Amino acid sequence: MDDARALTARLDAQRRAFSAAPYPSLAERRERLTRLATLSRRHRDEIAAAIDADVGHRPAVETRLAEIATVLQAARFARRRLRRWMRPRRATVPWRLQPASARTHPQPLGVVGIIAPSNYPWSLAWLPAIDALAAGNRVMIKPSEHTPATSALMARLAARYFAPEELCVVEGDAEVARTFAALPFDHLLFTGGGAIGREVARAAAANLTPVTLELGGKSPALVAADADLEKAAERIAFGKWLNAGRTCIAPDHVLIEASRLEPFLKALKRQVARFYPEGSASRDYGAVPGRAQRERLEAMLAEARDHGCRVIPLGERLELANGGVKLPPTLVVDPTDNMRIMQEEIFGPWLAVIGVPDMAHALARVATGPRPLALYAFTDDPDLRRRVLQTTHSGGVVFNDTLWHNAVPALPFGGVGASGIGAYQGEAGFRRFSLERSVFVQSRRSAVGWLNPPYRRWLLRLLGL
Repeated sequence: MDDARALTARLDAQRRAFSAAPYPSLAERRERLTRLATLSRRHRDEIAAAIDADVGHRPAVETRLAEIATVLQAARFARRRLRRWMRPRRATVPWRLQPASARTHPQPLGVVGIIAPSNYPWSLAWLPAIDALAAGNRVMIKPSEHTPATSALMARLAARYFAPEELCVVEGDAEVARTFAALPFDHLLFTGGGAIGREVARAAAANLTPVTLELGGKSPALVAADADLEKAAERIAFGKWLNAGRTCIAPDHVLIEASRLEPFLKALKRQVARFYPEGSASRDYGAVPGRAQRERLEAMLAEARDHGCRVIPLGERLELANGGVKLPPTLVVDPTDNMRIMQEEIFGPWLAVIGVPDMAHALARVATGPRPLALYAFTDDPDLRRRVLQTTHSGGVVFNDTLWHNAVPALPFGGVGASGIGAYQGEAGFRRFSLERSVFVQSRRSAVGWLNPPYRRWLLRLLGL
């Protein structure tokens, strides 16, 4: 009850502030984005240290690349384009209603709630906040309870750079998160697993709160007959083992023609040895936090072994002095669909590699499965690229690489079906957190009065009505 009252008080304070200034100016919005960028830029070393402490080991370069640089880029992108995004957009008026005019007018929603995950605790809290602030809203953020050091730093810096009625960070456990999700926000964004996402959606539905859900899923990588195996292995290895596989858009499994399976496995081994020359002990390879998460992953791998799958570890399990644990990059060859490794999002350093008869088989498999957050296809064949785009569904598609579509602020980021609802980032995020208000302006010279009763049948026939 105390948590509920405290959260409600924070929400009420933001609502009152929004009611007093319901349409922040361009200058005010830009200034808030500047403060947010300054917060991330000035404290980058503290951010990297906090995430490292929460994870057990996270390379500082990965934090700068995937957490800090993305926030700075998104804030800069929004500041430069915000004037255009805020402009009303003309709408076409049917000839029968002319010379009236119409437009859509983007209006802030009010207070936006953001529930952030533990895998990228900094960027996945602040990136949607950038879009919400650009749209003129107030923001409340609930970071993950699994990243206490990062959450505490986020709350401390938010209080330093923002008034609480502009933006605030709420710390707390899973019960606080449930209470947070049940608040009557004007929009609620959640990033995390599908099971919790369903709970969040149910809680929000009680208040008719619109939601954006970013849920991940099993993102496949297709390696076609014309693909360069070394290049495909390099890009898949980068996307898979960044953050030890704990990336919602990481390649989850690879579908490759069976005749090329063995050469591809060898190419993957070479790339992992090149990326991490000291194996799991390499300083550029991260840890997997949380005993429950590690036990889930190890049970998944044990099941694959028990069912006769070839399991190829590319390093050793390593326990760190600070209590962190590194699980090695591991290949699981040809698991069957009924195994956990193919039923659940892996979200860790295991990579399933599956031989298929041809790419038609691979496309059919993707098309009939749950719709993923990302789809990767390694091919230069224009016809195959067309078939990928026309016969499958996914939040994003990348040809001949992995992950980097998420570094393009002009591209929407979001899922479809099992991988999520809605998208944000850049202009898509501005629109997501705005009310596109319809405005119709009648002309003094309007002839619509001719359509008043009593109806003139001859006029209706003339107008084709």
